Amino acid sequence: MPPTLDRLSAGTLDWLGRNLDYFDPYSENARSSAHGKVKAALELALLCHCWTRLDPGDDRLNEPAALIRRLWPRPDFQRLIAAQPDFAPQYGLIYAALAPPGIDDRLCRATLARLAAEGFLSPLGKSPYQRLETRYYADKAGVDHGIEPYEELFEQSPLVKPPVAAPAPSGAPLATQDAYAVTHSSFFLSDFGRRSPGPAHALARAEEVTGRMLDHCVRRDRWDLTAELVMTWFCLGHDPLGTPSGVAAIECLTRAQRPDGAIPARSAELRAAGPLSAGESFRKAYHTTLVTALMSLMVTSVRP
Repeated sequence: MPPTLDRLSAGTLDWLGRNLDYFDPYSENARSSAHGKVKAALELALLCHCWTRLDPGDDRLNEPAALIRRLWPRPDFQRLIAAQPDFAPQYGLIYAALAPPGIDDRLCRATLARLAAEGFLSPLGKSPYQRLETRYYADKAGVDHGIEPYEELFEQSPLVKPPVAAPAPSGAPLATQDAYAVTHSSFFLSDFGRRSPGPAHALARAEEVTGRMLDHCVRRDRWDLTAELVMTWFCLGHDPLGTPSGVAAIECLTRAQRPDGAIPARSAELRAAGPLSAGESFRKAYHTTLVTALMSLMVTSVRP
């Protein structure tokens, strides 16, 4: 791992380890913070899941993984997920899909049975992107869903048909939500870099838009999208560390990193102007810090 990326990775992991209380919805620190408790725990579970698959010999996430193993069998955690306004079905599916191996999975199976009975696993009423996300986590959870194959989802995805350019004055090649649709589609179609997201000849437009959007985000210090777009570049089959844009992105994130290891917000624009409480600092920093940690692993991992 290049020295700059090594420092970036080590700092983000150290910060995550020191702030595990905020990922635990039942800790005193988390209860006093305004961040979304379920979302934070699910994002940490995804990091642990990807990390274990990409480098099973790396023990730096042992403590976060132990927290996930404690949370997942708890009935009150399952109930907390089910009580989330607007996101309960989606979060429930992700919860079941990211269950750590070897735990008592009865609550996960009960969640999947409820989602199937409610029709959430059906393709009906879902956009192509929603069907892709549902299929990805349903496959990971091992539950039937009836959604079309990945080859067909690829043809309908933003990787094949990237959205039109965002209007001025932002100057961005993509609007923010469209950029997230591109990055997340690349994650789901490639299983976070473990397979090709689609035929190489069909990815030229996605590569072009990803490169331009990455350059824009680096110039504007949009840190979470910078990390996600570096991951997308990897998912598209490229080595981000071998490109000027990828190197500039790592340098951008390194400049943003605080002495405690955190990336302070999703962007420089959203960074706090003054002192924050510990809970508010966590709320602003955890997502981008976690995404940067995952990016640092992905771009240095051996492709399957």
